[in-house]
Amino acid sequence: MADEATDGRRRAAGAAAAKPTSRVRMSASQRREQLISIGRQIFAERGFDATSIEEVASRAKVSKPVIYEHFGGKEGLYAVVVDREVRALLDRITTALTAGHPRELLEQAALALLTYIEEETSGFRVLVRESPLMSATGNFSSVMNDVGHQVEHILAAEFSTRGYDPKLAELYSQALVGMVALTGRWWLEVRKPRKETVAAHLVNLSWNGLSHLEAKPGLITRKRA
Repeated sequence: MADEATDGRRRAAGAAAAKPTSRVRMSASQRREQLISIGRQIFAERGFDATSIEEVASRAKVSKPVIYEHFGGKEGLYAVVVDREVRALLDRITTALTAGHPRELLEQAALALLTYIEEETSGFRVLVRESPLMSATGNFSSVMNDVGHQVEHILAAEFSTRGYDPKLAELYSQALVGMVALTGRWWLEVRKPRKETVAAHLVNLSWNGLSHLEAKPGLITRKRA
């Protein structure tokens, strides 16, 4: 009888051990954030066209209907990812523009973009990859156009102070941002020289022009520190 009782306890313990542990259920907001994070990574790796809802669902360990419930489909998920990256990049650049001198503003803008590329590589890859036709917000040039508008008012004020036509501020802001952005796109892959050196040379070209390039440019804000 004692042996039977012992065997019974062992079987009960074995059954309890074999019983699968229930997973903690995510809230709707937690699941949404998880899907956005996974979608961001896959869009960065593959681009929009090569990304499938099946792969997003597989990595998230959910069924496809869960993704449709949150975003309506791949296009909806992509739009949310791109919108977040656009806002994150714009926030970084506008927050960085605190200096009073125009050259320092150029330095701050260049460093802000390069730092974003360095710290949020997946996000930047999403922005620079080809976007689907149905999404105008994912176009890289449109993103940079938005960034240009953020610095335009600063240039306009400086132009007015120096007696230049403030109507040209938009042209110059687009030109400067475009130069920095395309250089950043190149630096995304090579990652050398270091970002401070890249920023210094960008400012050297934009501030001094080809006819007055400094032999060894440096960042005046860094020299001060």
